[in-house]
Amino acid sequence: MITKPTIQAIHSLSKNNYEISILRLDQLHPIVSGNKWYKLRYYIEEVLHSTAQTIASFGGPYSNHLVALAFAAQENKLKSIGFVRANQNEPITPSLQEAITYGMNLEFIGRTQFQETKNELLQKNKSNTHSTTYFIDEGGYGALGAKGAATILSVQDTRSFDYILCAVGTGTMLAGLINGAAPNQAIIGIPILKNEFSLAEEVDALVINKQIPWTLLHEFHHGGYAKTSPALFQFMNELWNTEQIPTDRVYTGKLIFAVNQLIQTHYFKPNSKVLIIHSGGLQGNRSLPKETLVF
Repeated sequence: MITKPTIQAIHSLSKNNYEISILRLDQLHPIVSGNKWYKLRYYIEEVLHSTAQTIASFGGPYSNHLVALAFAAQENKLKSIGFVRANQNEPITPSLQEAITYGMNLEFIGRTQFQETKNELLQKNKSNTHSTTYFIDEGGYGALGAKGAATILSVQDTRSFDYILCAVGTGTMLAGLINGAAPNQAIIGIPILKNEFSLAEEVDALVINKQIPWTLLHEFHHGGYAKTSPALFQFMNELWNTEQIPTDRVYTGKLIFAVNQLIQTHYFKPNSKVLIIHSGGLQGNRSLPKETLVF
């Protein structure tokens, strides 16, 4: 069941004359959580209007995207394949096991050749218009993914917010938010990857609404993808204790940590209204010892 996400005020962060709120996309669905549903919706629609019977995509061993895709495919009576950035002999993670229970077949293509193999499969699929397998890029990257993400800001009335912030992996959601933003809004992305210098170009390739100001702030990755710090875990636990907002170590934890730092340095204009996009997906927390987080 798809539910309507709410906008929740974050009182513990609303200081220095800033009003901080969060759009709880994590409330949308227990499995196709957060931005995953938005990024997948038009891909699924296109598959259902094609001759394809199988939908395939790519991700890591704790991929929110692959779990969501497996469930969405099963719900729409489609087969699914997940090409995993891992080796065949590595243990099956809880995330991958969940994807398997939704009927996804896994293909392990290793780590060193992952990007090259992915690009080859995507290119081959693009040139074969009669393929029975429909490929989606990692994280839903692409024009249809951004089109779906653009509808995020219509879930609630978000026009009064001056700044909208999200975590950035592939940049698909960020591009969608830029395309769906109002003229008075600035969009800020917090990349969770280190040294991802091509990210701005990849986002810009999906941006239609060229009038909206947007930026990437690269200093909040905590060492790189899935890298963490004691300060991050402490912040995530304190946020849960004060606001009952669950976050993950890969995306939303780093995002809200970044917003807190920006508040302390007076990054935003005085009296600004700031909206954080909770992109859902807590799969990354499954790799942590149970006592690490209090939620």
